[in-house]
Amino acid sequence: MAQASGEGVSVLRVVISGASGMIGRPLQRLLRGQGHAVHTLVRRTPQDASEHQWNPETGEIESGILDHVDVVVNLSGASIGRIPWTSGYKSTILASRITATDTLARAIRDAATPPRLLVQGSAVGFYGDRGDEKLSEESPQGAGFLAEVVHEWEAAAQPAASDATHIAYARTGLVVGKGGAMAPLQLQTVLGVGGPIGSGRQWWPWISLHDEVRALAHLSTHQSADGIFTLVAPTPATAKDLTTELARHMRRPHWLGLPTAAISLLMGEAGRELLLSSQHISAERLMATGFRFDDVTLSAAIARLVA
Repeated sequence: MAQASGEGVSVLRVVISGASGMIGRPLQRLLRGQGHAVHTLVRRTPQDASEHQWNPETGEIESGILDHVDVVVNLSGASIGRIPWTSGYKSTILASRITATDTLARAIRDAATPPRLLVQGSAVGFYGDRGDEKLSEESPQGAGFLAEVVHEWEAAAQPAASDATHIAYARTGLVVGKGGAMAPLQLQTVLGVGGPIGSGRQWWPWISLHDEVRALAHLSTHQSADGIFTLVAPTPATAKDLTTELARHMRRPHWLGLPTAAISLLMGEAGRELLLSSQHISAERLMATGFRFDDVTLSAAIARLVA
């Protein structure tokens, strides 16, 4: 379990699932840079002592791996950005999250000495399309496929909760970083056909990849992290704000974009939920823990992205 380093800083043993993803890789680097011992769960044969094998589909995980861990960070789940959302792929989106979370929750529950914290990956899709309504961590679930996925995803983590183990649900917004949802927007912009997405007036809760990783590390090391935290920047922005800033920083035109009808026709349900939904969300609970954003404005986040 945690020990004090020579400088008086608590050194944690952290296990990460989904460690090879867009967020998982820089999170590993940051935590290791802070002096923590980072272990990862892998489906292939482990290559060193920091890797541990698991198979979420069968519920298998290396025996005893969570017996002497301080924090588990669960980032596992199939990409929601793969389009189209066929009925089969929608099942994959849900099942990939439920099986991974269920495997970890049961392993935490059954651990001889369970970790003090599970940082559970989640998403602002929980809120559905809410227009200009101002939302917070206390706001109720919205409607739609993603709202149902997030509801079941978070519920799958509940068996891990106990007097010994708290759960911090990290409901993340649009991550402004290389890859993920930003990749097609950057491609559209570099091709010179960037512009408003739909009306452009819908609120897109965003966070830079830099701050997303910092926020997850902050929750992992915070002694009282518990409950729901929305990981979104403190400066709200619309879809048009984001595409305009992207075009400005990439020095490309901002004129064509994607009309609402085209998004609905070409992308169906995925386009409507990913691009046309509006969520005006704050990050009050995260900031109340003492977290401070480095990329407060969208301009700063996009400047970091295209640098």
